Amino acid sequence: MSFLEKYSKEFEELDRLPNDFINDEKIWEQLNKWENPSKEDVRRVLKKAEQCIRLEPQETAILIQNKDEETIQEMYDLAYQLKQEVYGDRIVFFAPLYISDECANNCKYCGFRSTNNEIKRKTLTMEEIEQEVKIMTQEGQKRTVLVYGESPKTQIDFMCKSIEKVYSTKTNHGEIRRANINCAPLSVEELKKLKDVEIGTYQVFQETYHHETYSKVHPKGTIKGHYRWRLYSMDRAQQAGVDDCGLGVLFGLYDWRFEVMGLLYHTIHLEENFNGVGPHTISFPRITPAKGTPYSDNPQYAVSDGDFKKLIAVLRLSIPYTGLICTARESQEVRDAVIPLGVSQIDAGTRIGVGAYAQSQKANEIPDKEQFTICDSRSLDNVINEVCGMGNIPSFCTSCYRAGRTGEHFMKVAKSKFVHNYCIPNAMFTLKEYLIDYATPETKAKGETVLQEHLEKFEGDPRYNTIVQTLEKIENGQRDLRL
Repeated sequence: MSFLEKYSKEFEELDRLPNDFINDEKIWEQLNKWENPSKEDVRRVLKKAEQCIRLEPQETAILIQNKDEETIQEMYDLAYQLKQEVYGDRIVFFAPLYISDECANNCKYCGFRSTNNEIKRKTLTMEEIEQEVKIMTQEGQKRTVLVYGESPKTQIDFMCKSIEKVYSTKTNHGEIRRANINCAPLSVEELKKLKDVEIGTYQVFQETYHHETYSKVHPKGTIKGHYRWRLYSMDRAQQAGVDDCGLGVLFGLYDWRFEVMGLLYHTIHLEENFNGVGPHTISFPRITPAKGTPYSDNPQYAVSDGDFKKLIAVLRLSIPYTGLICTARESQEVRDAVIPLGVSQIDAGTRIGVGAYAQSQKANEIPDKEQFTICDSRSLDNVINEVCGMGNIPSFCTSCYRAGRTGEHFMKVAKSKFVHNYCIPNAMFTLKEYLIDYATPETKAKGETVLQEHLEKFEGDPRYNTIVQTLEKIENGQRDLRL
């Protein structure tokens, strides 16, 4: 049975909807109305954003269309402030694990598309998944996102087995404590199975919210060609009890201004239908070249570095409670520039080919297996060193997820800015683990300085003694301690 046949009933139900929650004309009307906002217009919106309240579309349109350098800097300053107020100065680390590059879809921009004959296809066996995880955990990784193509070989039962394998693989102090999933849209029943194996965040990127562009880059006759099946994937996740969801756009497929508005409308739709629960994370990768994929070499709507900075700040201001993920598609220079604009998660030590962690011990690149180009190929230790040098605290924390602070519970502590009361101590604990178990001497020295600086900030706080005692327990060999 093909994927189209498998989900045919769901497709029919979606096709009967008179419209969906993305109105292309309305979005452009709002953007055009505010083509040249005044400083007063911008500052009026920033005044509301200071309250850590999700903005309305017209307010976001004002920020998007702002061209005044003075108030753009004010946007940047407030984006940094809001991120600090919600999450503190911690930066969460993760690394992707590519399980399969076999895919039935034929997306024009993707190196894994079915008609690309320039790459070698592979789906990892359970033994190979174990090998990849061991290498990752020996480097210090604690969080991963598992990436699957849409293939008959990687349907739901295979996904569940692979997740169980990831969680069961241990190496001394090494283990994956949170496995997020980036895969194709699934049915409610399939999503319930993912919940049963305790996935973290369920990610499905719309790629582009613009209906016409979506049709152009996702050929008909493939399951990904069905816009609404993808658009409503997070609705089905919430219905299945998978309440930590991640949205994303592939910037460069269409005008970035429209796509930011699409992300906001998607957020509003989720909040209005699921008790205020919006996206746990938003990702904003830009198109980078992929082997055998000419479309990715020169995208029509390529986003400049300046606009990239602006769109990240707008997302932080518009949806202040969400985690913002900047991936290793971006260069070190770009990532260093955008982290102060509200980024809260990054990947490091990233290898994106299927089997790449094992093979990278022999070579740094695997061009016949990469979905796209990685621009920041630094090791995990190198990036942790850099983040510590910026005064931020690296974190491998998985506490909210494992303590049941997901969905509505997480949104309450995030929107109230209370979540940083968990984030900072738990970041300190996971950084302490990394420094003892994996860090180079230089990184350990920098990290201990960061830990001491953060510990001093808790002097006089009722939690101070608990934090000191927990750090001592970790020093003495205990692991996986958290608030």
